[in-house]
Amino acid sequence: MKQMGTALRDAVADGAMVDGAMVDGAMVDDARVDDARAGGAADVLVGGAQAAGELGLSRSEFARAVQLGIVRAGPRPLAGAARYARAELDRVRSVTGPPGALRERVETVAGAEAAAEVVGVGPSRFTRLARCGHVTPVGYRINRYRAVVWLYLTAELRSFAARDPGMLRGIAPPADRELMAAKADLRPRKWRGRHVGLLLRRTADPWERAAVLASVLSEDELLEVVPDPAERIVLAALGPPPPYGHPQAPAAAAVATGLLKAGPPDEIHWYRTSLDFALAGARGQSKSTGERGPT
Repeated sequence: MKQMGTALRDAVADGAMVDGAMVDGAMVDDARVDDARAGGAADVLVGGAQAAGELGLSRSEFARAVQLGIVRAGPRPLAGAARYARAELDRVRSVTGPPGALRERVETVAGAEAAAEVVGVGPSRFTRLARCGHVTPVGYRINRYRAVVWLYLTAELRSFAARDPGMLRGIAPPADRELMAAKADLRPRKWRGRHVGLLLRRTADPWERAAVLASVLSEDELLEVVPDPAERIVLAALGPPPPYGHPQAPAAAAVATGLLKAGPPDEIHWYRTSLDFALAGARGQSKSTGERGPT
């Protein structure tokens, strides 16, 4: 049990693995968070729309690049939208090549039919592959029928098809058949693991990292894990905003909000335990500085 706890603490500390799902290192730059905040105060900062235009991306493509850690935001503003250092845009251009190459990294397809076409299978087979956790969504939409439409990175789908061609034909393996018989759907859980992992990579501050983990738990779960109301206020203030594309219409937003919260008991336990470890580190920092909250 001690070894399991140490491994879990280390996984949360480096932000590389969340709920057993590794964040794809090929899609996330390995530069340290400190470097993202190290730009001098004199560096020119631009808004998201201008940054997207300078990189030759649409607003949605730029949002995906930020989500994946390809583009890093400047120092966190006290209020308002994130801004981006011109030096950071220069860095992205230097490491990603022409705009077309960057666009390929963030290109997505929506829904099983479009994703199946990329992989070269029928929609029903792709749905089974996705529900059984072989591919991980990168985002979602809620359509006019209030159904979830999952988004997938095109580059990852092509990589999966090349890496596991045997999964694209023949009968489903026994593990998949068991999952389908149980009507399992791992897409929400796999997406949450990826989403949380990418958020953890953006910050080294222990209170901000705890806030990311807290955001996945329901209010009742959070009350049990964090009984101190002052700490819950700090975590709520530092919590991440909904992901890009989260709907504004109340009915659709209610469906999407359900995707943000851990569901199965073992997933909830994982995040509760992870939050315990994160809070222990955050409280230790507060004790050394004499202040509650991030330094």
